[in-house]
Amino acid sequence: MSSEPPPSASAPAAAAAAVDDMSTDLSAATLSKKQAKKDARKAEKAEKAAQRQQQQQQAVDAEDPFASHYGDVPVEEIQSKAVSDRVWSQVGDLDAAAAGRTVLIRGFAQAIRPVSKKMAFVVLRQSMSTVQCVLVASVDAGVSTQMVKFATALSKESIVDVEGVVSLPKEPLKSTTQQVEIQVRKIYCINRAVPTLPINLEDAARSEAEFEKAEQVSHIQVACSVCILFSRSWREAVRVGQDTRLNYRSIDLRTPANQAIFRIQCQVENKFREYLLSKDFVGIHSPKLIGGSSEGGAAVFKLMYNGQPACLAQSPQLYKQMAICGGYERVFEVGPVFRAENSNTHRHLCEFVGLDAEMEIKEHYFEVCDIIDGLFVSIFKHLTENCTKELETINRQYPFEPLKYLDKTLKLTYEEGIQMLKEAGTEIEPMGDLNTEAEKKLGRLVREKYGTDFFILYRYPLAVRPFYTMPCYDNTAYSNSFDVFIRGEEIISGAQRVHTPELLTKRATECGIDVNTISSYIESFSYGAPPHGGFGVGLERVVMLFCALNNIRKTSLFPRDPQRLTP
Repeated sequence: MSSEPPPSASAPAAAAAAVDDMSTDLSAATLSKKQAKKDARKAEKAEKAAQRQQQQQQAVDAEDPFASHYGDVPVEEIQSKAVSDRVWSQVGDLDAAAAGRTVLIRGFAQAIRPVSKKMAFVVLRQSMSTVQCVLVASVDAGVSTQMVKFATALSKESIVDVEGVVSLPKEPLKSTTQQVEIQVRKIYCINRAVPTLPINLEDAARSEAEFEKAEQVSHIQVACSVCILFSRSWREAVRVGQDTRLNYRSIDLRTPANQAIFRIQCQVENKFREYLLSKDFVGIHSPKLIGGSSEGGAAVFKLMYNGQPACLAQSPQLYKQMAICGGYERVFEVGPVFRAENSNTHRHLCEFVGLDAEMEIKEHYFEVCDIIDGLFVSIFKHLTENCTKELETINRQYPFEPLKYLDKTLKLTYEEGIQMLKEAGTEIEPMGDLNTEAEKKLGRLVREKYGTDFFILYRYPLAVRPFYTMPCYDNTAYSNSFDVFIRGEEIISGAQRVHTPELLTKRATECGIDVNTISSYIESFSYGAPPHGGFGVGLERVVMLFCALNNIRKTSLFPRDPQRLTP
């Protein structure tokens, strides 16, 4: 008799499970082998396809002796691999005097127009300038039909290098800024843009006058349906919205108007520095991280600074004044300013570039007004005389009337301004600030009466000015302060400052400011401080109003408003 235990009842099941497991393993192995074979076949096909493509390219190269004259440039060739002796030309410099000269240029492919298999046009844009490049298949020119085909296959806004000979066209060119052509000898794509851009640059650059015509014709169509034949091209024009422009700002900035706007802005900033330096001002840089409000009120961006509460500076105001106390008789600053107001208007931003100045006053705060007068008249004259190309470019997309200003800037008292409004039927709250509507109406009244879009309104009520504003000597309900207007909108707020610690402490307390948060500021005046005054102006607002643009976001490179933190 066997001593082995009888088979268990579950043995058959276990055996079956073992068989199933073995089958599963075999199936997995089989599948793995099949997948490996499949992958190998794919790899083999890909390799053969690559070989065929290489052979085809070699065949093309063999057929095309000018194959080296065009193509996509590999990345490794433009990774600062080498420095050559090639000389690059600026598109904007190409004129009739350059005819017959071989030039090398780089730009955006703004337009590509095939004419036939042997001819094509490519318009290159560089900054605000455009030039027409002509490709004609010819052995003498070193241009093949394959090269023409390559050029016509480029996507718009790709970065392209062109080498060719400058020539004079038979007829004037309407679609380019430069009245010369380039007979292309070589063309290379440095970086291809995607085939479909989120913004059509042609639409983004359309003149507002074109849309106004379309709207006028649309009204006429209601009474005369025949007019549809004349309005078709206008109605098909697409207006690119402000948010869409800002979402794809790097493309929107390529339009001629935007190129011009920020060149104008650069000129305003440079002239601001240049003029004040000529008047013995010293440029300074104040901190933007501060312990308390620099203007009073709650409109500050708060943050933690190494474990203690802080905020972003609303103004360099306190530090400009402390610099005056430090012995700098005249100072200015160009820097960012942060305002946390939830103002979703056409003229407010949460971050803008502040142009600020502060100066010692010998006798009267009109000394500050005189600086403003000379400064802005010089800026206006400089833009008018030296930026005609930029202004004309902006005017083509955003038509505007040139700014009217006087050689000696008009000054009106606050009360005179209020009286003008009252006589025109506009009632203003007694001793209150002017609202936007009242400012614009006053601007129109001043233009009609005095022939200027630029003027100074002074002696404002003390209640509507910051705590550091000096009260008037003859009536403390008023202040030694002023605002400056362009086209009926305020661009500058300025005043004589309080320079005694006792009065400064009293005014800060009256305005609800915690004196402890500005103790170092107040203390600086106890060591001796001269009478002084100054002003601040937003760079973006100056450009917006000089060019009569309808939104400050058009003059901010990457705007920050209550709704926008990107791009």
